[in-house]
Amino acid sequence: MPRDYKKEHKNYQGKPDQIKKRASRNAARAKVAKTGADIKGKDIDHKNGNPKDNRASNLKPKSPSTNRSFPRTPKARKK
Repeated sequence: MPRDYKKEHKNYQGKPDQIKKRASRNAARAKVAKTGADIKGKDIDHKNGNPKDNRASNLKPKSPSTNRSFPRTPKARKK
């Protein structure tokens, strides 16, 4: 069965909450790219674990395998 992209967009990607999250991810990538860092093929890591905190001091590029290697829970990465 082929993937139904229209249905997926309608049910998930087109929701206001997901649109805000995507815009936040794009803003983080743009902010790191402005610093001159090489972000091609990399994820943007939020050092404090808060994806809405896009301060330059909180962002750094990381390989996807490293950035996605911990569980996304409320207590993850908190010290």
